[in-house]
Amino acid sequence: MADKRGDFGRRGEDAACAYLERHGYKVVDRNYRCRWGEIDVIAVKGGTLAFVEVKTRHNLCFGTPGMAVTYAKQQKIRTTALHYLQQHGGYNNISFDVIEILADDGKAKLRHLPNCF
Repeated sequence: MADKRGDFGRRGEDAACAYLERHGYKVVDRNYRCRWGEIDVIAVKGGTLAFVEVKTRHNLCFGTPGMAVTYAKQQKIRTTALHYLQQHGGYNNISFDVIEILADDGKAKLRHLPNCF
């Protein structure tokens, strides 16, 4: 089951990257990890570096996908982003985004929430 879940999440991240690229972003890193956490997608558009958390769900039984990005998760992403910036500086503007993907009834709906935390 873990493999199916991992594949499902990976397909969601692939869809998120394709969406970002169609909307003028350049994906610069995926699944960036350090000791403080992980960031799903890091992309740049117009001088702004976006740290993107991708949440993919089959249904809304537990709320919208974005609701899973709790305050604690946001803090981990911020700390991980700080580490990334220390390693790859040069960006004055940053954004913390969430991309929600709801894959229900064989159709996927994607919603980009830019600069949401």
